[in-house]
Amino acid sequence: MRVGDGLPPLEIPITRTLVVAGAIASRDYQDVHHDPELAVRRGSPDVFMNILTTNGLVGRYVTDHFGPYAVLRKVAVRLGAPNYPGDTMVLRGTVEAMDGDTAVVRVVGENGIGRHVTGTVTVILGGAS
Repeated sequence: MRVGDGLPPLEIPITRTLVVAGAIASRDYQDVHHDPELAVRRGSPDVFMNILTTNGLVGRYVTDHFGPYAVLRKVAVRLGAPNYPGDTMVLRGTVEAMDGDTAVVRVVGENGIGRHVTGTVTVILGGAS
């Protein structure tokens, strides 16, 4: 792995189940993540994914690429366009820095309405013990 290397894109279908399950799993019970009627009353067209689910998907993307011995050290993301059910988010990554067995990967996730997430993931590239 070298600076500038790209990770293959990962397409993630945004289903209502993914949005709601992610919110429940992260104990985020805000109604905009599970109740479509209340989300609409609050000005959203539908429920939308919470940041903790996005954070987990970004981490999964990087560790799936680097393998089962990779260890996440830091995940820093910013959200943009919401992920609504019925859309698809495509994650793409580029190795931004290498220092020994540690890589920093820039990750961008886009959906049908724009850029959903940008950020960096610092990962230790472990080998089998």
